[in-house]
Amino acid sequence: MSDFIFETTPRAICRFGGAQELGKLCAETGAKRAFILSDPGLEKAGLTSGPCASLRQAGVDYLLWTGVQADPPEESILEATRHAQEFGADIVIGLGGGSSMDTAKLVALLCGKPQNLADIYGIGLATGPRLRLIQVPTTAGTGSEVTPISIVTTPTSEKKGVVSPLLYPDLALLDAELTMGLPAPITAATGIDAMVHAIEAYTTKHKKNPLSDSLAIRALQLMTAHIDDAISANPGRAAREAMLQGSMMAGMAFANAPVAAVHALAYPLGGHFHVPHGLSNALVLTEVLKFNRDAAMQHYGELASAVMPDQRFSSDAEACDAFIAFIAAMVARMPFAQKLRDVGVAETDLDMLATDAMKVERLLINNPREVTFDDARAIYARVL
Repeated sequence: MSDFIFETTPRAICRFGGAQELGKLCAETGAKRAFILSDPGLEKAGLTSGPCASLRQAGVDYLLWTGVQADPPEESILEATRHAQEFGADIVIGLGGGSSMDTAKLVALLCGKPQNLADIYGIGLATGPRLRLIQVPTTAGTGSEVTPISIVTTPTSEKKGVVSPLLYPDLALLDAELTMGLPAPITAATGIDAMVHAIEAYTTKHKKNPLSDSLAIRALQLMTAHIDDAISANPGRAAREAMLQGSMMAGMAFANAPVAAVHALAYPLGGHFHVPHGLSNALVLTEVLKFNRDAAMQHYGELASAVMPDQRFSSDAEACDAFIAFIAAMVARMPFAQKLRDVGVAETDLDMLATDAMKVERLLINNPREVTFDDARAIYARVL
């Protein structure tokens, strides 16, 4: 067994209705002024009221800031940081999807130790200390509650990452009750996003390890078994809990065994066309799997056995092809856009997308097969 290092969020609580205990959990840390980041949609849906009430009941002063933007741009993060500093926050809470949690990470960091975002894009460049940090996901997708990564949209529409162990929160609070009313298209897109985390962690070229492998397999099993129920008209509690736990496990996996070409090709779609991250991944997933087929055949075959345990395969090639077909069929039946043209992309945009994808070198180096500009453009063209 090769040497490896595995890190994750030090504490996770998975409890239906657990968000009602947020105030008590904050008070236990000694925090007195909580800055909560969320978005207007969650506030309108009433999902912020319970957590805020629990803070009041626990005697914790709080400021709810719902200015989080999708694919958070630098100016949004800096604005949130100013509000947190003016409030005198001593703890930061991310309540929402990946954008809220990624913003919360950087607000906690920048309040604890002011630094320029442009100086800390990359791996291990951020410095601490940071404020205490709790993450409460309301979607089952990004796994941001257990990752040391925050993705930012720069003024040039590029997506860049701050990667640092400082961004692991102190606590991940998973409450599937918060996801019960999630619309089917969002459930589907975030679910596929989490599956991509698991698949790419399992097949990554660098830092693949036994712990991440185990988490990735279990995550993929949970999510493939429950996503159809989760997007149904009346999803059950069991399906919602399985998706949320699977998303967390996939997050733990890819935080240690990093993602690759699917994410690299998805980022320009979010940066230029504001396509939600999960949908961006879903749009390119099948074609990237096909592109990686020969290089990742054994690993895809192992994943096929994990998600289709009743099937027997005569060879790695047969198992690999069965896995690609299984994932392709799943993506095709999800209630979201299936082609790039459906999200505003034209053929004249493909060179720009491929150019920007090639800039995401920190992810492309993890792909089982080398990706060139022509490869990236061809993948986009097949999805157009």
